[in-house]
Amino acid sequence: MIKNNKWKLAAGSLVILLPLLAGLILWGKLPERMPMHWGIDGQVDGWGSRTTAVLVMPLVLLGLHWLCVLLTAADPLNRRQSGKAVGMVLWICPALSLLMGAVTYCSAFGMTMNVDKLALIFMGLAFVILGNYLPKCRRNYSIGIKVPWALNDEQNWNATHRFAGRLWVGGGAGILLMAFLPWRELAFVLSFTLLIIMAAASALYSYLYYRKHGQSQ
Repeated sequence: MIKNNKWKLAAGSLVILLPLLAGLILWGKLPERMPMHWGIDGQVDGWGSRTTAVLVMPLVLLGLHWLCVLLTAADPLNRRQSGKAVGMVLWICPALSLLMGAVTYCSAFGMTMNVDKLALIFMGLAFVILGNYLPKCRRNYSIGIKVPWALNDEQNWNATHRFAGRLWVGGGAGILLMAFLPWRELAFVLSFTLLIIMAAASALYSYLYYRKHGQSQ
């Protein structure tokens, strides 16, 4: 997997480090104390040093990115994995790094940011995209709905991921709508409740499919 996607891996790694490069360029203009965490009300509730914000955060995401890639590549069932499924692994951390970098620097310069709304929009879009890619994901041990009934039966895996794909697209769209609710705390509670329902329903579907059809292999 790594050999076949080496240019995408290099591009993704560079994208993750773009906020670090921006931070070095803006170093002299950034405050010593920078926002690092926001509550569900969208207000800053955690601070860190300029060094931590500029250097540590992108490097941690880069390490997480490569950990996910290596674990996915080590899975023998991923040797013939769908390119779209691999793309999910390759681009989640780069997208997250750009979002976190933009929010951190804009907040550091005193710009008003609706961080809570941005977080729900990002989450909603992510699940819409993941839901579109899930049905294309071949059976493996590192990507997808990894419940035993699906892992042990390819037909169960395919049926579960078709069901979960539709469910996650709908759930992602629901989270996008909740981003625009005027009640922030309620929007987050409803969004995370929806995530739990999506995960539980996907696992339950796989189990019910197993009970109805048994194991084909």
